[in-house]
Order: sequence, then C-alpha cells, then structure tokens
Amino acid sequence: MFETVKADIRAAKERDPACRGALDVVFSYPGFHAVFLHRISHRLWGWRMFFLARLLSHVGRFFTGIEIHPAVRAGKGLFIDHGMGVVIGETAEIGENVTLYQGVTLGGVSLKREKRHPTLRDNVVVGAGAKVLGPFEVGENSRIGSNSVVVKEVPPNSTVVGIPGRIVVKEGRNVGEVDLDHQVMPDPVAQAFTCLMEHVNILHKRLNALSEKEGQEQDRFDELSCRLDDIVKKSIKKASKPAHSKKAGAK
Repeated sequence: MFETVKADIRAAKERDPACRGALDVVFSYPGFHAVFLHRISHRLWGWRMFFLARLLSHVGRFFTGIEIHPAVRAGKGLFIDHGMGVVIGETAEIGENVTLYQGVTLGGVSLKREKRHPTLRDNVVVGAGAKVLGPFEVGENSRIGSNSVVVKEVPPNSTVVGIPGRIVVKEGRNVGEVDLDHQVMPDPVAQAFTCLMEHVNILHKRLNALSEKEGQEQDRFDELSCRLDDIVKKSIKKASKPAHSKKAGAK
C-alpha cells in the first residue's frame, strides 16, 4: 500500500509540470486525494465491508468531485489531473501508470451484474471529457483524445479520436489525418461542408467541359448543315434542268 501511494505521488510529480513537489501533491491535488481514498475503500470492499467502502467513496466524491467505485481495480501510478467530473464504474480495471483528465467516464452499457466497464492497460492516457463505454480493452500505451467516445476495443500503441472514436495512429504509424491534440478535434460539420464544396467544384468543372465540348460540336453541326443545304440546293437545280429541257423539246 505504501509503495503504491509513493508511486501515485511520483506519477503526479512526473506528469504535471505545474507540480512543485511531493507536499504539493499530498495537500493540494484532489486527484491524488481521490485515488488515495479509493485505495482504502477498495481494501474495505475486498474485506466485504461494503457499506464502509461505499461511504468512504462517497466522502471522496463529495470533497473532490471524482467518483471511483470501491470495486475498481487500479494499478500503481494512477494520476487523475484536475479530476472534476471523473466517473469510474464498478467493473472497470486500470493498469499501471495510467493518466486520466477531467470529465473522463469509464462507463458501462449493460444493466447485468457482469463485466460491463472498460479495462485500461498500462500507460494509457485518456483526454479531458472522453467517454470509454463498454467491457473491452484499451491496449497499453494507447491514447484517447479529448471528448472522444470510444465504444470498441483499442489495440496497443494506438491513438483514438472523434465521435465515435476512430484510430488515427496504430502501432506508431499514422492511419488517419488527425494526431492527438487535446484542443484539436475532428469537426464533422466542417468536414461535410468541405466535401460539399469539393463536390460543387467537380460539378462546375464538368459543366464547363461539357459546355466547351457542346460549343465545338455546335460549330461542327452548323458547318455540316451549311454543307447539306448546299448539296440540297445543287441537287434541286440539277433535278430541275432536265425537266425544263423536256418541255422545250415538246413544244
């Protein structure tokens, strides 16, 4: 327990550049307070002292704004930065050296008494406001972008952004256009307008091409019409000459 708490303090010092030292973490970091109280409530839960465990968990939630169910299994080095609004459900599992930012939800999508919350493997980072929903794994060293909604398994060493979450980096290779930046998120409305504008430009080019082609064909049509008129006139003249000569011979 003591080593775990030391790891939690060290995690805050290493991952928050605003940290001024261990005392700063112990006395002024609500994320650390919530995790520390959870360590105790989880022990009580394991000893089947469910009421005391839930009561202590509620006290932690009241003072920190962070809700962690006593049954949650959390590894060493858990760091919850800022923390307000974080919710971690009963069957969630958290590996070592995981970082969660404010507004994160590790939630369930079932009412059955079974595994219904996600499992975060070691070194996972979940950005502010992200929602990870369901009984699947987020692989080690993966990152979840701010405000993403993740509803399916994430492979190790991946980066996921968007609603619903999509993988943009996998095994260190870019597989999408968006890198993880907590302040940069895909905008589906802007993307839709961009696609529409590209579509309009393509249609405009096609119309111009058709107009040019039709102009060339019209010139050719006019030329052929003139030639046809000449041919018809000449044919009429030729056809009318023998008729006049026959009438003259008859007289």
